[in-house]
Amino acid sequence: MAESFAVLIIVICLAVAYDFVNGFHDTANAIATSISTRVLSPQRAILISASMNFVGALSGTAVAQTIGTGIVDPKSVNLSTLLAGLIAAMAWGLFTWYRGIPSSSSHALIFGIAGAAVATGGLESLVGDGLEKIVLSLLISPIIGFGGGLLTMVILLWLFRRSQPHEVNSIFRYVQIGSATFMAFSHGSNDAQKNMGVIATALVIYYPLSTFHVPLWVILLAATSMALGTAIGGWRIIKTMGTRITHLEPVQGFAAEFSAASVIEAGSRLGLPVSTTHTISTAIMGVGATRRLSAVRWGIAGDIFATWVLTIPATSVLAWATSLLLRALFS
Repeated sequence: MAESFAVLIIVICLAVAYDFVNGFHDTANAIATSISTRVLSPQRAILISASMNFVGALSGTAVAQTIGTGIVDPKSVNLSTLLAGLIAAMAWGLFTWYRGIPSSSSHALIFGIAGAAVATGGLESLVGDGLEKIVLSLLISPIIGFGGGLLTMVILLWLFRRSQPHEVNSIFRYVQIGSATFMAFSHGSNDAQKNMGVIATALVIYYPLSTFHVPLWVILLAATSMALGTAIGGWRIIKTMGTRITHLEPVQGFAAEFSAASVIEAGSRLGLPVSTTHTISTAIMGVGATRRLSAVRWGIAGDIFATWVLTIPATSVLAWATSLLLRALFS
């Protein structure tokens, strides 16, 4: 019993650590465009991002419910399964952060847990319907992000077609502060809930509980750890997101942030986990494409897409191997 409780504590601590890593890894999602357009200084942008990440994380638990009940059957796995999934997801997140490549923390966590679950209880331990719903939301949200960024920018270009570019950007230097705040809030509302779901699942497995529930202390813990991680910042990825995909002006930064945040927030209210990295990246691409297709540095975009594709098998296999290793060490 004591050993199991120790594993529970380790899982909770690692989930908190992953939430922290998620915060500094995904800081660029909310603030890179605001920094690149010089609307906000790095210090102010990070302060806004950290505080709104915290507030957003307190806004609901619908995504946590999906993560906790839609990936694996708690009766078919154990705490070591969650531990292996978290280890794999964190290792991948740190690797891509070091390389300065925006990767999806959502994909890493979800498919890390799925890969570990297969090693523990076989394919039947996966919740097929729930996993299909999650995968579809992760696949569709970047497409909507691209289309939303392009459409928002087209609308703005039409509305301000008789205005001078410097006049428009002077206006949106202030408006973009609002879109950056919205983006940070949506990031917290979706991403922090994923780790809430993992911790709540660990509690269901350990006690065990008859119903899935996210306690208040779990919500506050996840919100705090993500906000602290965001405050540290991920400067390597900020550079990629803010300057290397396409050149941005304040009006374009607003279009990208507003469209991406709208998609993410809709996902949060519907209980759908989406990748904030994928959504804001494709929104930036959509905005850049309104100038001309060559305005987007498609080589950089291709590297980002390759990392997205590689994340799924990499984290699944790594978690599967880690799960087998943990079983060999502690059986």
